[in-house]
Amino acid sequence: MAFGRKFGMKVRIARFQNCYGPEGTWKGGREKAPAALCRKVAEVENGGTIEVWGDGSAVRSYTYIDDMLDGIYRLMQSDLEGPANIGCPEYATVKDLAETIAEVAGKKIEIRYIDGPVGVHSRNFSNARIASTGWRSRVPLKDGIALTYPWVAEQVMAERRGHAAASPARA
Repeated sequence: MAFGRKFGMKVRIARFQNCYGPEGTWKGGREKAPAALCRKVAEVENGGTIEVWGDGSAVRSYTYIDDMLDGIYRLMQSDLEGPANIGCPEYATVKDLAETIAEVAGKKIEIRYIDGPVGVHSRNFSNARIASTGWRSRVPLKDGIALTYPWVAEQVMAERRGHAAASPARA
């Protein structure tokens, strides 16, 4: 922003809210909760147990990658300057997220809540600035998980076979 003021350049800053989707980071500790929980559900047998940090009550919003890309595009084509939040207005608890993933996977799972970092209980995030461009989130959490889980499950299966799965281009 200081550079923009000094040199008369328009600066736009996209602030993301928990982006997820196929072909993203799905293991290694840097992945977002949707990918981490997709991986855990893919790894466990039907009827098995996964471990989740906290008590499952933390509330988050998860934004599907296609919505995020559309938001970035609209921001860059707009007259807005400065930061604009881009995120899905649908909020879910971590418990809801895990249950949604299990439903999409067609598995019954148990969730064991354990001590671990959970961050703040909830965040407030306004999309008013990006909404002024006509943008809105179009992919509900369950639909985004239905697009993400099969890809993560494929990666898990490929890893079990001893090699990384090819990353086919999405249709």
